[in-house]
Amino acid sequence: MIRKPVPLFFEGGPQAVILLHAYSGSSNDMRLLARYLQGQNYTVLAPIFTGHATGDPADILREGSPQRWWQDTQDAIAFLRQRGYQRIAIFGLSLGGLFATRALREDPTLVGGGTFASPVIFRGTTHVPAAFVRMAQTVYRRENLTDEELKAKMAWIQDHLPAQLMAIQAFADTTATHLNRIKQPIFIAQGTADEMIDPRSGQWLAAAFPATQIDFHEYVGASHVLTVNSAHHALETDLQTFLHTIF
Repeated sequence: MIRKPVPLFFEGGPQAVILLHAYSGSSNDMRLLARYLQGQNYTVLAPIFTGHATGDPADILREGSPQRWWQDTQDAIAFLRQRGYQRIAIFGLSLGGLFATRALREDPTLVGGGTFASPVIFRGTTHVPAAFVRMAQTVYRRENLTDEELKAKMAWIQDHLPAQLMAIQAFADTTATHLNRIKQPIFIAQGTADEMIDPRSGQWLAAAFPATQIDFHEYVGASHVLTVNSAHHALETDLQTFLHTIF
């Protein structure tokens, strides 16, 4: 039995951290990092984007959209504020990084934040579409569908995926246009063996900010999901050091 992911809310100290997951991921990708930060006396919230973790990948396309996920991001910030947390930092993995960056741009009261393997400035190639299709196939193959049913479900995914990816790209482009509005300290993490986006994505984003504003880390040999892969221990330590400087 595969346990369905749930939003994570780990209460620790008075300073709070929001962690936003990736496109075909869930809060599970943030559990290790969230537990680590809670152990360092931070309160951590890792929401689940609308349409994700329902058991059907098509729900991401049916229910989700950049506008909906932006609302989810704002709701996460509001959730913490309603509980009395005033000092909040926000970070995101891949897709989540787009929304963390937009939040920093739109809400100057956030103390800082950043991205893990996020194509905020998009150039080169992306393997996200192929990875999403593979993920959907894996999920559907567990359901003992007939060949016809599997084909129909995969055809629907292939038909609807391009429009959503275009919408995400438009959101990223709009976010990247006004990075100079972000005044808070920025943490940027990137693996050199990223198989999803161009491994130079972190460098491109770092180059958009004054050197004094950013804390840029490259993890040699690390793949895309930095929160759980070979880089996760180093990422945890580096992030904790960054949080010490902003809180």
